[in-house]
Amino acid sequence: MFQVNARLLYNKRIKKNCHEMALSAPQIAKSALPGQFINIKVTDGLEPLLRRPFSIHQIYRQDGIKILYEAIGKGSKALARRKSGESLDVIGPLGNGFKLGRGPGAGGRRHVLVAGGMGTAPLVFLAERLAEAKNQKPKTKTLVLLGARTKDDILCEKEFKELGCEVRIATDDGSRGFKGYVSELLKDELNAIRYPLSAIYACGPTPMLKEISRISQEYDIPAQISLEAHMACGIGACMGCVIKTARNALRATEYEYKRVCKEGPVFEASRVIWD
Repeated sequence: MFQVNARLLYNKRIKKNCHEMALSAPQIAKSALPGQFINIKVTDGLEPLLRRPFSIHQIYRQDGIKILYEAIGKGSKALARRKSGESLDVIGPLGNGFKLGRGPGAGGRRHVLVAGGMGTAPLVFLAERLAEAKNQKPKTKTLVLLGARTKDDILCEKEFKELGCEVRIATDDGSRGFKGYVSELLKDELNAIRYPLSAIYACGPTPMLKEISRISQEYDIPAQISLEAHMACGIGACMGCVIKTARNALRATEYEYKRVCKEGPVFEASRVIWD
């Protein structure tokens, strides 16, 4: 973990309230893993007081990091007003990311990435790391399912395709692709896929992740999910973002509390207890 004054390389609106920002932060970029996040002090003053957490979206030109964010709250709107050349106080990389090379499903070569809305952000970084394994044998196969309210809200389709991923779309209103929730599309795809899958990786709204956790258990496919939470400190000190998890996968009645910012934000779906 590093605390740095990161130079803002660009900050642009890509659609509606969605913005993409790149920051020069070599120490963070070199040590970051997919699923980890950074904590940004969005202004130079005391208001807002708390930092804002953002998933690491991509590594930018080796020594920079990208974030993808929606300017809807006080903090994110303040961030959207920041200009190229300014410096931001950034802490990161924080938390535990997706487990590649160890953990459930890590040894396999066929993956499904499921993104709902802004949950797309950390999965592009993950897809990049999975794509690096294409030079290995056997080659990886990555299917990406993107969920959005309408066709105008779809994020990062081009980026995933450029990485060689198969992409399927689900929209709530049916304006593009499958009509319905992306979790429903996941079930359809699992019923149609003829080859065994190693793992599901997902990020998005809590109801979506809850349903994906249920589906992963129904189909007996390991899943890792990136949870969203209100974080005050981002480093595990305040205990403000705890969730209930099973102490043992075989004994769901025995539980313990985990911090989303410290032990997460990525958890094994089978361990999360949904109240």
